[in-house]
Amino acid sequence: MALVPAWVNRSFYGRGAEPCVTSRKGTYVLVPMADLDLSGTYTALVTPFGASGTELDLASYEKLLADQLAGKVSGLVPCGTTGEAPTLSVAEQREIVTLTVRTARGKAKVVAGTGTNDTKKTIEFTKAAFEAGADAAMLAMPYYSKPSQEGLLRHVTLVAQAAPGPLVLYNIPGRSSVNLEVETLLRILDLCPSVVALKDASGGVMYCQELLARAKGRITVLSGDDPLTLPLMSVGAEGVISVTSNVLPRAVAEVVEEARAGRYERAREKHAALFPLHRELFSEPSPAPIKAALVQKGLIASAEVRPPLVAASPTCSRRVADALSAFEARA
Repeated sequence: MALVPAWVNRSFYGRGAEPCVTSRKGTYVLVPMADLDLSGTYTALVTPFGASGTELDLASYEKLLADQLAGKVSGLVPCGTTGEAPTLSVAEQREIVTLTVRTARGKAKVVAGTGTNDTKKTIEFTKAAFEAGADAAMLAMPYYSKPSQEGLLRHVTLVAQAAPGPLVLYNIPGRSSVNLEVETLLRILDLCPSVVALKDASGGVMYCQELLARAKGRITVLSGDDPLTLPLMSVGAEGVISVTSNVLPRAVAEVVEEARAGRYERAREKHAALFPLHRELFSEPSPAPIKAALVQKGLIASAEVRPPLVAASPTCSRRVADALSAFEARA
């Protein structure tokens, strides 16, 4: 058995056989962890704003949600990095998660982004997400503070002790400046049975392979990079948390479905067709390019982002529009 740090709640340690808890309308319902299937295609949703950027555009958001459900994605991820969570107020985050849960109930899972670089705030946001009805919460590794591996372990474990439901960890060293090392994640799995999945945006396939080889079936890995979805699935990932699926939910879901069915040649063809659009959607800081694409598709009214981000440049918007049109012409 792994050594348990002194600050860990020992009554929590080793609860792997116990059920996790999810929330519905303020009450907590026991759901066995084994029943929470997080495979498939999850959309990292944008947050539409009005033309000034000061107000949420909920009419556009509802239109976006309807398109996602029509595209039969497995789940929805509001208030993540793509949703510009660092610029959202607490009230805005709660409103977005509540609306997403209400719209998706019975049709798609909701994994709410709740991670910050403040453990106390992360706990508050995570509890609020479950109270609003989210199926799981996603924790990006703390950004800017650059915690050590022990700091990451403590951050996740303290959130897991306080949270009443399953957690998805998000490893994205390019944005957070810290890498959740495989050894640290394995220790987290020993301490925190509520950690059930990882969004892997490590930038390659080595991390996923090492983790799955050593975790022995204890965690689901989802790609966190659209261009790497198929490569990661070929070594054991079970889906993607996608930016591109904001604008092409069915097309992205089909790649995942083909790969999960073992039809890799068909998956490769579909993935290759999407690759030029994947590339353009990350040619400038996200989510500016995907918002430009959504305006082109008529799914949101404004491509506005909140500072310090700026809207996609005219060149980027044109290239995104060309890539989207080229894909649709082939479809």
